[in-house]
Amino acid sequence: MAQPPIFAYENLSLHQGEGWLFENLDLHVGPRDRLALIGRNGAGKTTLLRLIADQIEADKGQRMIQPGTNIVYLEQEPDFGSFETLRDFAISGDQGPALHEVEAIADQLGTDLSTRAAKASGGEKRRAAICRALASDPDLLLLDEPTNHLDLGAIDWLEDWLGRYKGAFITISHDRTFLTRLTKQTIWLDRGALRRQEIGFGGYDAWMEKIHADEAQAANRIDAKLKLEARWLERGVTARRKRNQGRLEKLWEMRAARAAMIGPAGTANLKIQNDDSRTKSVITAENISKAFGEGENQRQIIRAFSLRIQRGDRIGIVGANGAGKTTLLKMLTGELEPDSGKVTLAKTLNGVFIDQQRSLLEGNKSVRDVLADGSDWIDVRGDKKHVQGYLKEFLFAPSLIDAKVGTLSGGEQSRLLLAREFARMSNLLVLDEPTNDLDLETLDLLQEVIADYEGTVLLVSHDRDFLDRTVTVTLGLDGSGMVDIVAGGYAEWEQKRKDTKAPKKAAGAQKNITDQQPARSSSSAKKLSYKDQRDYDLLPDRIEAIELRIGEIEALLANPDLYAKEIATFEKLTQENSALLVEKDEAEMRWLELAEQVEQLATS
Repeated sequence: MAQPPIFAYENLSLHQGEGWLFENLDLHVGPRDRLALIGRNGAGKTTLLRLIADQIEADKGQRMIQPGTNIVYLEQEPDFGSFETLRDFAISGDQGPALHEVEAIADQLGTDLSTRAAKASGGEKRRAAICRALASDPDLLLLDEPTNHLDLGAIDWLEDWLGRYKGAFITISHDRTFLTRLTKQTIWLDRGALRRQEIGFGGYDAWMEKIHADEAQAANRIDAKLKLEARWLERGVTARRKRNQGRLEKLWEMRAARAAMIGPAGTANLKIQNDDSRTKSVITAENISKAFGEGENQRQIIRAFSLRIQRGDRIGIVGANGAGKTTLLKMLTGELEPDSGKVTLAKTLNGVFIDQQRSLLEGNKSVRDVLADGSDWIDVRGDKKHVQGYLKEFLFAPSLIDAKVGTLSGGEQSRLLLAREFARMSNLLVLDEPTNDLDLETLDLLQEVIADYEGTVLLVSHDRDFLDRTVTVTLGLDGSGMVDIVAGGYAEWEQKRKDTKAPKKAAGAQKNITDQQPARSSSSAKKLSYKDQRDYDLLPDRIEAIELRIGEIEALLANPDLYAKEIATFEKLTQENSALLVEKDEAEMRWLELAEQVEQLATS
């Protein structure tokens, strides 16, 4: 029998401007719920958490909480302004946690709470806020982008803590891996409505696409105006959620090419195949090293690192905070000189740098001012576009053209910065933690933009799924000064670390290792099963056939007379098209999984 909720809202309604942000929403949270809160930037996700935390009051609705329930809110951007140290913040207030509880968590996270708040980095502040939240003995934990500013080690620790946590939590996050690993239920905030499904985030895409398809079918039967809007939903927003087969095949090909070029650990011999300008190197690092401090306090950040980066490479840089990611990035882009070795940059290199601080935005400027200096037109890499049309490409409503930047959510501001910077002519794109504050749809958009970008990309990120979908080579820093160079994304780097550590285990532990993953020497690891091999061989042709049929159907549906004169045929073709899109997506995902297995077998 289901347990009664520890928290509930009935008929929740809240005004925003001249309309309703929420109207008559119902929400309930069980004592062990693990809820992913999904929604586009500006949909009101953070506002909903603040309502649950009782930081703001609703205009209408009944808020119910089980007596004794302790609700703790981890804000996205806590205010540290009035505190001398991080410790002062972590134990502040009448309801602040005990110092020994906070320090116990800080020790596990590796956080120095004596750090002055004014000098603390974003990652240090985030860890202090996590210490305060987790030490407060929550029954219901509200997490607003908990992985922002955290390195991979801290994210792993937080995932482990939440996996053992006995209470309930609601989390907003752009980190797909984090959501997939931890959540058991999903609530989706969409156009003022709140939907709930008893599935974790791993099932969200299929659920969302089904709802959009159902809405499209319903709208198709109403009138032509709604039909057009429905087609935009089905073919625009929903299509953005799908992994584009052509882009991903290209990514796998590029990874395979880089795998063939990568030599011994610590170097990458990316040889130039010919004199074509597309294959010439744009950045060459030759045996570079960098250290900070002197004498006994000297620390080697990068040691004896060589890499040749070619036009079109997508390079991901990962590692713990302080491991040297930013130092390496600055050396590769010429901003910082190495102590030894040499970095050579192509003379034609023209870079765009996008950091996580949104430093180029001013709150009192309008969206139009930021994008086009007050004009109605914007030059997008040599093409003139109307600002409102360009806004649509970055998922903004055209009505926001004159909105003040300061009124936008953090995610919307990040999206606006991306729109501005991607309009510039460049052949080098440098992204420092670009995924912070972005919603999932914007992340999909960013992945598409990076995939279509003709230049070279250098990317620092802790978002594991994002790295797996975008980069061809991963540079992994472990803090010792050595840099691993791995063809592929985060998953390949993580696997390499596991493989490197495996031989160090005692012989008696070898049996346990084989329980976790197949031995490379086993016959089953040397080839695919009959069924897998058959799917791997036949799926590309099936995908091509599906795409051809989808193209034929869409050409028929583009005829305006079809809907007006043959509604039954229109509906039949629409249903067939929706089914084919689902089949195509499943086939693509299946083929990509098999392609990854084939690549792993080839290198084993």
